[in-house]
Amino acid sequence: WQVIAVSQTGDLIVAILGNPEIIAAYQAGVPGNGKAFPDGSKMAKIHWNAQKSAEAPDPTTRVPGTLHDIDFMVKDSKRFADSGGWGWGAFNYDAASDTFTPATLADNPPQANDAKCGFACHTIVKAKDYVFTAYPKR
Repeated sequence: WQVIAVSQTGDLIVAILGNPEIIAAYQAGVPGNGKAFPDGSKMAKIHWNAQKSAEAPDPTTRVPGTLHDIDFMVKDSKRFADSGGWGWGAFNYDAASDTFTPATLADNPPQANDAKCGFACHTIVKAKDYVFTAYPKR
């Protein structure tokens, strides 16, 4: 999978990765061209806790520290017809046990622990086929 983009949300550093289908769609202009991502498009969003770099000369440099959680989006228009064609999954990482558990309603944002867990938040970008992440110039 290739990097779609990176971001920082509060104290989290984020890498957003995409499978070949979504990368090809982005390169063809989706969603800016008004088209939807094709079925089979997949994204993974990896969040790390930011930490100060021990090596960088700039004291404000932050790098990924401990893993925080991983989120997924999968486009399948038939399977997820009632959530814009997308299925979502969010999984919290527990460093002590080195395991993942599904996100729950106690998380921020709350996750209903089903394939529609991201739908409510993503409706504000319905015009972009429910995808927040742009594909920056490279």
